[in-house]
Amino acid sequence: MKYIFILADGMADWPLEELGGKTPMAVADKPHINAMAAGGITGLCQTVPAEFSPGSDVANLSVLGYPPSEFYKGRSSLEAVSAGVPMRLGDVTLRANLVQLSDEEDFLDKRMLDYSGGEIASADAAELIAAVAAELDDENCELYPGISFRNILLLHNAQDDTTYSPAHDILGQRVGDNLPQGPAAEQMLAYMQKAHQILQRQPYNVQRLAEGKIPANALWLWGPGVKPVLPSFRQRYGLKGGVVSGVDLIRGIGMSAQMDILYLSSATGGVVTDFAGKGELAAAYLQGGGDFVFVHVEAPDESSHQGQLAKKISAIERIDKETITPILAAMQAMGEDYRMLVMPDHPTPLAIRTHARDAVPFVLFDSRHHRLDDAVVHDEARAAAQGLQLANGQELMAKFLDLDFY
Repeated sequence: MKYIFILADGMADWPLEELGGKTPMAVADKPHINAMAAGGITGLCQTVPAEFSPGSDVANLSVLGYPPSEFYKGRSSLEAVSAGVPMRLGDVTLRANLVQLSDEEDFLDKRMLDYSGGEIASADAAELIAAVAAELDDENCELYPGISFRNILLLHNAQDDTTYSPAHDILGQRVGDNLPQGPAAEQMLAYMQKAHQILQRQPYNVQRLAEGKIPANALWLWGPGVKPVLPSFRQRYGLKGGVVSGVDLIRGIGMSAQMDILYLSSATGGVVTDFAGKGELAAAYLQGGGDFVFVHVEAPDESSHQGQLAKKISAIERIDKETITPILAAMQAMGEDYRMLVMPDHPTPLAIRTHARDAVPFVLFDSRHHRLDDAVVHDEARAAAQGLQLANGQELMAKFLDLDFY
């Protein structure tokens, strides 16, 4: 038996007037997912506990069966694991987004224009991060590059009880209305101000402005975390598991759970990514002896954050046609029984361009008992109408793996 988990980040949404009261999931052309929903099991799962904000960090830990109340230690620390940041007990990490701020003279009056620095390429981001690190690194803080706009600030002997606003939650808003709050607030604000001065004068940003393109002219700090510790996936479930993702957060969860990380250079963690390559890599892993593969696709979520309806619909369609197709073909060629679970981690409604905590729709297909010879429109409303609602990610994983216990 092979287990395939397709995580379409942020795929769920709210009904949109421009779609006649339907959602992107409802209108997307997704024949494989619709066929699995017709023959398989569909319902809703509450992936984010009430006491947590609805982030991908909490939600992805949850759906992999690691209760956030027990295992969540902060978003940036999971990303730091993937980025190879040498974290020690007592250290605090922060996500350091490369962003675009507006050009008001006073830093506090600037507005958040783009949370991803124009979806900056990782190589360009690494040069900018190196420039900031060269001037600001000291014995107490070190800046490390990650993937694209997602980077890590490592703080030694620090406190993690300062609160921050995620960059993607404050688009169009004034910096001064979204400052850090807590013991390290002044220190972190000063760091961001200094980093902005350094980044503005970097050749990359000077050229981007001259070309009328989005610069990455500031660092935005958020998502504090401390060193995570997860029990291994194999010990927990008795399965050899792998992770396919272009996002440091997801890779960090996989590394912390001692899963195999399946790297794909063309996986960006953005709207434009290698949908087919992810499916092909997952298929090869299963053919090579893997039991379980977690395929994470960020594109629907990023499309929502950017307010791009057409791109979100396209991302859902491409997951169905390009990511799922090679996996199904591999299972057929192997003559292998399989279970496939397709779902988002959380909704990212276009109406608010950030995450919501609503329960999310899932479809679970078992090749031993279900058939792909019919179709329905699988969306949020139909999943809710089935009357099956799982209380948390642990229940979901137990159902997916057909476990009698957890």
